[in-house]
Amino acid sequence: MTQESVKIAVEIFGEKHVVRGEGTAAYIQSLAHEVDKKMRLISQRLPRLGVHQVAILTALNLADDLAKLREEQETLMQLLGEKTE
Repeated sequence: MTQESVKIAVEIFGEKHVVRGEGTAAYIQSLAHEVDKKMRLISQRLPRLGVHQVAILTALNLADDLAKLREEQETLMQLLGEKTE
């Protein structure tokens, strides 16, 4: 069963965006909030960066988080596989 596509207006780093995606409006809003929070944190740490640079660093940070979680999940899956054998 696939989820319906929703369209929602969000604000990220002071800019309004209309986002269409699968999930609930609340879920998409929470994703936008997380991106906004990370962008603001990077901007505070590196105030001379432009918006695009902040966005790129945010994307890289989120990609790093995802890669680490995938690696952790793979390790856990291997450990679970060993315990069930």
